[in-house]
Amino acid sequence: MGKRCLAEFLGTFWLVLGGCGSAVLAAAYPQLGIGFAGVALAFGLTVVTMAYAVGHISGGHFNPAVTVGLWAGGRIPSKDILPYVVSQVVGGIAAAAVLYAIASGKTGFDPTAGFASNGYGAHSPGGYSLIACMVAEFVLTAFFLIVIHGITDKRAPAGFAPLAIGLCLTLIHLISIPVTNTSVNPARSTGVALFQGSWAIGQLWMFWLVPLLGGIVGGLIYRCLAAADTARSDAGAFPSAPASTA
Repeated sequence: MGKRCLAEFLGTFWLVLGGCGSAVLAAAYPQLGIGFAGVALAFGLTVVTMAYAVGHISGGHFNPAVTVGLWAGGRIPSKDILPYVVSQVVGGIAAAAVLYAIASGKTGFDPTAGFASNGYGAHSPGGYSLIACMVAEFVLTAFFLIVIHGITDKRAPAGFAPLAIGLCLTLIHLISIPVTNTSVNPARSTGVALFQGSWAIGQLWMFWLVPLLGGIVGGLIYRCLAAADTARSDAGAFPSAPASTA
């Protein structure tokens, strides 16, 4: 468990440093800013790289919503939830601290301006309401878990899970950066909110509650799909997909 928790710490650290770091340091850089698309890609790349690097050790969750969603889908035992979530949150906070140390080296840096924090209402990048932001976070987290369950199913093509999951996270960010600045990950939201230090802390409840609920629903949906598919296969309706196409 110690090694698995360290892997979750490192993976979440890299996700927050890479994704939020691209938003804080590079998104609006004069003339050469990477913009929303670049930030979305950065988040996806963090998951791809660390899932390949340490996913075989811990499963590569890097996100409390993924952990509870995999539990809801029957993939992990309940005893793993707390140590994984603690490791992820600590990793997110540590990454935010490193990002703060880097960003504060520039004259005029002000973390209260946002610091890549997630928000709704007046603090939504596009001014979206609380209800709109809740719907976005819930639906996108649920689909994220459906993708994760599906691509890590033993019947899915082997070796492509990190790539598919990273691309899914990139797509999620392309959709929702203007809405909430994209969370779908309570650890990511917590780390930067603590350093933003004002409104982001007050709105953090939503970026825990809704992604966790979305993750659970996504896990349950795939669990039902997998059970139905197994039942049809056992009944001889049609064969299951091969375990690998390699």
